[in-house]
Amino acid sequence: MDQVGTDVDLSTLERAVVNAFQGGFPVVERPWEPAAAALSERGVDVDADELLATVRDLDERGVLSRFGALVNAEEIGGTATLVAMHAPEDRYDEIAETVNGFREVAHNYEREHPHLNMWFVVSVASEDEVERVLGDIEAATGQETYNLPKQEEFHVGATFLLDGPVSDGDLDLSHLGPEVTPAEERGITARERDLVVEIQGGLPVTETPYADVADAVGQPVEWVVETLTRFNEEGKVRRVGVIPNHYALGYTENGMTVWDVPDELLGEVGPAVASLGFVTHCYHRPRHEGVWPYNFFAMTHGRDEAESERRIEQVREVMAEFWDVGDDEWDSLFSTRILKKTGIRLDERADAQVRHEGAGPTDA
Repeated sequence: MDQVGTDVDLSTLERAVVNAFQGGFPVVERPWEPAAAALSERGVDVDADELLATVRDLDERGVLSRFGALVNAEEIGGTATLVAMHAPEDRYDEIAETVNGFREVAHNYEREHPHLNMWFVVSVASEDEVERVLGDIEAATGQETYNLPKQEEFHVGATFLLDGPVSDGDLDLSHLGPEVTPAEERGITARERDLVVEIQGGLPVTETPYADVADAVGQPVEWVVETLTRFNEEGKVRRVGVIPNHYALGYTENGMTVWDVPDELLGEVGPAVASLGFVTHCYHRPRHEGVWPYNFFAMTHGRDEAESERRIEQVREVMAEFWDVGDDEWDSLFSTRILKKTGIRLDERADAQVRHEGAGPTDA
């Protein structure tokens, strides 16, 4: 986690909300009362109505990407993979439009690299479909794709803390939810699928967000609260709370650092780099001989190029604790354009993972 300033004009209360509720927001039928009480105990005098109004205003102003549950698509089912491609300069926009036209492509970025200058994420219901989609993209663009699936995850969790109250971001109210038992079966039920699809874009910013979701999916609010709490424990939901728009907070520099780490050191290097608070994503991915020599990815964010460079240097310093890093053993690829950013489509992935649920009055 990293404590930062911000380029938007935020009040003390607004900064407290952004800091406090990036994870661990209460999953109870009326969450604003205990959330406001917890903030008041930290010296931020606020009641439930004012807290709700503040979150709604932050959401409407675009300071938040959304309020709600951050669904872990991988645990819901299906697969997503990172793909790199070369797009010639004279055909770049044409190729970008073609790639973006595939509904399986969730994110697409132009990145600074002499060869692999287009990077996108393919999200599908099963691993078998990845090869088909990449084959279709190659046929449509005439360009080769390089599949870089995640082989090991060391860290995922972008947390942006601001100067102000609760600056450690350590206010976790997830314990207020009901006691639940993690599911032993893999996959999700049909009604869980409906819940996932309903919440993937965020929770309604209302007095009773979970009850409103329950109405939308035709289930009791008790079931929604219990299921979200269980999903949080099972890892199907990474966290519940406010999800900041880091661009609105001034974090426009998106740096993907890549490293050719000796294979035998990955198990030590991964956790060490993941412990850096400003590293938001950290993975082991495969090399591509003759084209892509790097097997370790660490994503950083900065408010300007100088800050990003400082953070990349800190990553390099950690790497140097494990081996003598040569100049040709790492690189940093900054994004220069967002070509597509629609989010991972969970409906088809969730559909493929639905398992039978015993008949009952509220079963789908």
